[in-house]
Amino acid sequence: MNIASYDDFLSAANSQPEPQRLLLVFTESDSPADSIEPSAGASHSGTLTPVMCVDKQPNELGDFASMVEESCRTGQHWDIVFAAALGGSAGNFPTSEAAEQAMKKMIDAIQRGAIGNFLAFNRAGELVQFS
Repeated sequence: MNIASYDDFLSAANSQPEPQRLLLVFTESDSPADSIEPSAGASHSGTLTPVMCVDKQPNELGDFASMVEESCRTGQHWDIVFAAALGGSAGNFPTSEAAEQAMKKMIDAIQRGAIGNFLAFNRAGELVQFS
């Protein structure tokens, strides 16, 4: 499935044969906000620092605007949210412990700049591509 939006991400998670736990890592940029907006042919540099994370089952997430609204209630600013899914087995959702381990690995990967296996969305819900 080609994922081009947050809704596609949720649909893909819901269509998997095994239950999924969705991992979201919210990051803050040290670059000006306009440098992380998607733009054709633009090249920008900077650091994205994880500031909060959450794991949820797909049915616990609404549309992107609802997710942004929920994140705003934390009071923590963020610029880019990285998303991934962790599959369960034998019809069961991944355990909280498995999700915590996967989240730690995801945060470590983001800190090292190894973000190729994750989807990234800006605050407007647009898919962001990094090169």
